[in-house]
Amino acid sequence: MNIVDSWSGRKACCLQAAFRMSNEGFAGHLGVAVRTVAAWHSKPELVPKPEMQQILDAALEGSTVEKAKRFETILKAVDVNVIAGSRQISNAHVLQVAVAVVVKENDVLLVHRREDVKGINWQFPAGIVKPGNLPGKVAISETLAETGIHCSVREQIGDRLHPKTEVHCLYFMCDYLTGEVANNDPIENISVIWVPLNRLTNFVPKQAIYPPVMEALEDRS
Repeated sequence: MNIVDSWSGRKACCLQAAFRMSNEGFAGHLGVAVRTVAAWHSKPELVPKPEMQQILDAALEGSTVEKAKRFETILKAVDVNVIAGSRQISNAHVLQVAVAVVVKENDVLLVHRREDVKGINWQFPAGIVKPGNLPGKVAISETLAETGIHCSVREQIGDRLHPKTEVHCLYFMCDYLTGEVANNDPIENISVIWVPLNRLTNFVPKQAIYPPVMEALEDRS
């Protein structure tokens, strides 16, 4: 378990990102006001009061092994950016995630996360981009690790700051190469399936899909 000597707004945001929660969801999980979480994002150097430090300690100690590992990875990535002076902003803007939109004929690959974001639990395979790694390669490796599917990147569709998670997402259109679909990460996912393109919005609301991704998939259906 990663030990935090002293919490700051930045470290609290890292924990939020590791939990994959919105500001509202994280505030509810901790039992604090949403404005408190918002303050951590706007003031990353802010040092919470002792009672808040204890709440954050308890949240980290009560997390799963996977969340704790994710927290440590995110924290290291943020520290590297801060030390380098590239970005003096909260983790929500530093953390990058590579998203793989894998298409096989008229089907697209989806994973069913155990933890949803405001009701959205079906998602495209994705992985955190650690410092020094290429996002496209992360999209490929995470897809294989999670689903057993080998794919190749055709093109990067675009990127955005996700409206719900506030994570910087980079989207890659990928082609299926080989492999049988399997849930290789049961701690993170409930299931992994191929979904017909014309039924995608039955699983993920259209308004929740990055518009360029939706357009690219509609062109194929």
